[in-house]
Amino acid sequence: MSIVELKNVEVAFPQKKGEPVKAVNNVSLSIEKGDIYGIVGFSGAGKSTLVRTVNLLQKPTAGSITVDGTEFVKDGKQVISNKELQLKRRNIGMIFQGFNLLNETTVLENVAFALKHEKLSDEELEKRSLELLDLVDLKDKADFYPAELSGGQQQRVAIARALANNPDILISDEATSALDPQNTQQILDLLKRLNKKFHLTVILITHEMDAVKKIATKVAVMEHGNVIEDGSLRDIFLHPKQDLTKKFVGGSLEAISTLNSLALDKLGKNEAIYQLVYSVANVTKSIIIELYKQIGVEVSMLYGNVELLNEEPIGTLVVLVKGDPAKQKQTQEFLAKQNVTFTRLDEKGNVYHD
Repeated sequence: MSIVELKNVEVAFPQKKGEPVKAVNNVSLSIEKGDIYGIVGFSGAGKSTLVRTVNLLQKPTAGSITVDGTEFVKDGKQVISNKELQLKRRNIGMIFQGFNLLNETTVLENVAFALKHEKLSDEELEKRSLELLDLVDLKDKADFYPAELSGGQQQRVAIARALANNPDILISDEATSALDPQNTQQILDLLKRLNKKFHLTVILITHEMDAVKKIATKVAVMEHGNVIEDGSLRDIFLHPKQDLTKKFVGGSLEAISTLNSLALDKLGKNEAIYQLVYSVANVTKSIIIELYKQIGVEVSMLYGNVELLNEEPIGTLVVLVKGDPAKQKQTQEFLAKQNVTFTRLDEKGNVYHD
């Protein structure tokens, strides 16, 4: 069942001169309850603008938006009253890159601030706030001030505050971008734990594909305001269709950096570079050895990596294959039979086009 339904959503910003600029262009997405839905793209792709339409922090200029069965926008017009919208927003928690904590108040008071609309006694307010801090393993920091905490701890306070109203949806807008790798992992682990414990729907906005790989169940890839590809995390990674997606998946950005550092000469007519992405569980033999034995091509490994894709091991290889056009075709046919997704690259790591 969809908890967020976006249909043909558009966000256009008027300009003093010329046509309006479309930050989001005709986007349709269906996010099901309990999903960890990653929306990924480079800076300026329109990710944050799109997701802020979910709770109408950003009003769309076209399209329809339904959240948890309630229609917010129809044909570009808000159809929910502002009063009802304020109530519905309590069901949508948000965390941001900048934490947005009140520096002059304690950690406990920061969390309690999100409960100010509730008719709770001081004792009840403190109890509820401490319960929320316990959820994020920060109960012992209740009397600290934000400046006394690490970046990761501050983000956990922000998550506790976002959970104050028991939301069904939590939007994470680049929430790990300012954190180091260790704190990033801790926040992602926490989001995954909350997702499982409360069946919380998490919408993860990020330009870091590693974050999506670790916890997302589904993913949409955005470029220039458009969703160019969406589906299950596994399908997107093992069967990418668009050039940008192929760059994002399988450690490609790291592979591109490796290829550039090798400073390879222009490839000869009988040479080709392939990026291979495959489920380690489905490949029991060495791909390189099997290519040599069955096709007779010479294969050199330029880059290799195995990583966990939401707990499933996924392998990436970048290889240089030497063989005439007939052998290259046989190589591609062999890889397809092995359920290996392959993308031909040029010597700089860009997707190869004839």
